[in-house]
Amino acid sequence: MKKRALNFWEIWNMSFGFLGIQFGFALQGGFMSRIFQTLGADKEAIPLLWIAAPLTGLLIQPIIGYMSDRTWSPRWGRRKPYFLIGAVLSSIALLIVPHSPVLWVAAGFLWILDASINVSMEPFRALVADKLPDSQRSYGFVVQTLIIGIGTWVASNLPWMVSQLGVSDAAPMGVVPMSVKVAFGIGAVVFLVSILYTVFTTSEYPPEDMEAFEKEKAKKNSFISDITNNIGNMPTTMKKLGLIQFFSWFAFFTMWSLANPALTEHIYHTPAPIEAAYDLSIPAQAEAFDVVNTAFQKSSNLVGSSMGVYGLSSMVFALVLAFYTSKKRINRKYVHMGSLFLGGLGFLSMYFIPAPEFLKYSFILVGIAWGSILSMPYAMLSSAVDPKKMGVIMGIFNMFIVIPQIIAAIGGINFVSSLLGEETINAMLVAGLSLIIAGFCNLLITDKNAISYQPELENV
Repeated sequence: MKKRALNFWEIWNMSFGFLGIQFGFALQGGFMSRIFQTLGADKEAIPLLWIAAPLTGLLIQPIIGYMSDRTWSPRWGRRKPYFLIGAVLSSIALLIVPHSPVLWVAAGFLWILDASINVSMEPFRALVADKLPDSQRSYGFVVQTLIIGIGTWVASNLPWMVSQLGVSDAAPMGVVPMSVKVAFGIGAVVFLVSILYTVFTTSEYPPEDMEAFEKEKAKKNSFISDITNNIGNMPTTMKKLGLIQFFSWFAFFTMWSLANPALTEHIYHTPAPIEAAYDLSIPAQAEAFDVVNTAFQKSSNLVGSSMGVYGLSSMVFALVLAFYTSKKRINRKYVHMGSLFLGGLGFLSMYFIPAPEFLKYSFILVGIAWGSILSMPYAMLSSAVDPKKMGVIMGIFNMFIVIPQIIAAIGGINFVSSLLGEETINAMLVAGLSLIIAGFCNLLITDKNAISYQPELENV
């Protein structure tokens, strides 16, 4: 079926739900470590507490991709039912997680939150490939990245914003500050509203051959065997992209899990207070705890705000690419390689910056890599796989995102960064080196249609 080219606003509408998804991910990525530390987690234990995120992605995304490929409703479409289910569950989890009374509850709700976000997210990647002709896919994924950048920047700044409006950053030992609770509540509302906007403004193409589609649905093959078969027969280009993704996502998982403890210590010199060091029954010690804890919470707001800069720079990067790719072809391979190199330099620079005001420049470079990670690999992949299996393929491709995060969570970050020394900031050096390795891995991509869309191949 020849798909018509969509205008900017049609692509914007179909991608707008990603604003809410990114609100969820940015609040999770920017502030879950802070919540864990507030509830008493040791720095060394934080990556393992984060293992919920990649594990749920590993299990859920291929399943949701497989199911959405085999779903069709004349009223609701193929991907939209999953957007909506995930949005409702994610909004509920966002409302509850900052109210966790103890560490194990927060870790448990991270499982629920990440699983729910994944239910919404995976079909959005497939929707771009479903709706757009090959000639517009780079453009479509870049517009999606533009919206993700907006969501990352705003959500990462939410605790700081509500704090500036007078909401307190202070809280008793083991209690998450009200500024964080309000920010997560706002995120819950934005998540649901933005998904509803896409659901009600975007239509989907029905299966090209409805009879063949129904016969495929009626087959008794288990989804496990189908997914396993697709894994065993994945295209060579997908495997090469998987290697790039491995090092890219190892780097970003390192940032999400350890940037807050690393930067509050190394840049702001306000580490999280250790509960065992204070006897709160003694007024002087209770007062000292409040001073140290409030300083940590405020510097955590500033770290979150600085991290939001990577969303802003990814948005600007995506905007430039959107204007360019709407008219001309790009070399996806070299754009991605250069972007990853810049992101790697951004992480490495965090070790050397002399004052907090320079941190935003490091995150500007990180944001260029982030903007490319969210668009170029998917554009390259979508030009190298069977469009009838786009949902399950995008879900399987997620394995190359979550496996490095699982390895990082179960000790990979702690082991590699310990080779450089005991300081938590060494984790940012590991992230930088990992992105640079990912950049060099782009040299393995040789498929011309993946590197730069070839018009003569569109109807082959």
